[in-house]
Amino acid sequence: MMWLLLLLLLLVVVVLVGGSMWGWPLLAGILGASSVTDKPGALNSITQLMRKYDITPAEVEAALRAPAAAAPAPRSRGDVAKTLFIYLGAIFILAGIGTYIGTFWESMGSVMRVFMTLGVGYILLIVLVSALREDKYPKLILPLALASVLMMTGGWFVLIHEMFPRGDNWRLAVLAVFGVMALHQGALLAKFRLTVLAFTALFFVYGFMQVGLDMLDMPFAYIAIILGASLFVVGTALEKTPFHVLAEPALLIATIWLNSGLFDRIAVATTASWAGLVTGVCVMLAAYGMHKSERYPRLAGLGYFVGSVMAYSGLFDLVGNTSFELAYLAVAASMLYACVVLQSRALLFTTVIAMLGFIGFYTAKHFANSLGWPITLVLMGVAFLAVGTIALRVKRRI
Repeated sequence: MMWLLLLLLLLVVVVLVGGSMWGWPLLAGILGASSVTDKPGALNSITQLMRKYDITPAEVEAALRAPAAAAPAPRSRGDVAKTLFIYLGAIFILAGIGTYIGTFWESMGSVMRVFMTLGVGYILLIVLVSALREDKYPKLILPLALASVLMMTGGWFVLIHEMFPRGDNWRLAVLAVFGVMALHQGALLAKFRLTVLAFTALFFVYGFMQVGLDMLDMPFAYIAIILGASLFVVGTALEKTPFHVLAEPALLIATIWLNSGLFDRIAVATTASWAGLVTGVCVMLAAYGMHKSERYPRLAGLGYFVGSVMAYSGLFDLVGNTSFELAYLAVAASMLYACVVLQSRALLFTTVIAMLGFIGFYTAKHFANSLGWPITLVLMGVAFLAVGTIALRVKRRI
């Protein structure tokens, strides 16, 4: 048993340490999110950033001509010690509250339980508002906002449970708590324009709508389609606001939400294979839109990857072991042209895997013991390489 525990610990260390060295470069290579290595790549990256943040060439020129900003003065030892003690104090206070609640929860009365959760949450909210108004401790804003949200949310659930101990309608409780918290965060967002408040407000608003539509007995697929489509619109609108950092995750969640609902409805109406094919194509079309806008290259690469995997899987289930199975190879081969035009390594990766997998399947099925088939494949590969080389030379001369 001990050797198994040591093996698991070693595996965790390898994943944590090695993941930063080979995990992200491998994923970045597949999705096309590589670092800039040449001047054209740098210009393309600069263009994407300018379009994403609506930066004009005049603003770039003004920034280049502006005098370099003076280096910030080094912080004194007193400031460093003050910040350190503030962080330590906040950590020990939260640790003490958590330890007290965990130790004496069962022996507390209803009023004490509500105070130790909801009351502490509102105390943290008061501290947060004070810090925002004085603007002295900007680094404490994020942990204070998250801590107050967690404590208030849990506190409202505790209050409902203490008031209605025999109630079993959990959806009504969630609806009430998320509604109150949405109003809280919306009011704070109207006063203090912070990204963390925009995130929490959106979280509670969409949680409220999710539970509300579920209480109306609407099928999950329709809920996902409605909320996914609305979140896609919200994510697009966030691009032109101070909260543009939330646009990319919002678009990612919206795409997953929307296409999961589409997959469910299509699978119910037809089959899972058709659902995978149609949904995969929809995901790739969404990725193509992001690719053409040159705003979210990571989302475009992820969309090409996931969408093509779904489309290839669904298509193979539909045409495999039928008289139309060679259509799969034709579709995969035609997708190579799209890979070249779009310059998408994610799509190229899945297309190559799809073609190699189908060739292996077709060979095992029809030419298991034939020597001529592998020789024919090799000759076809040489011919395609020769045609590609000749075409490249002709293009250079033109």
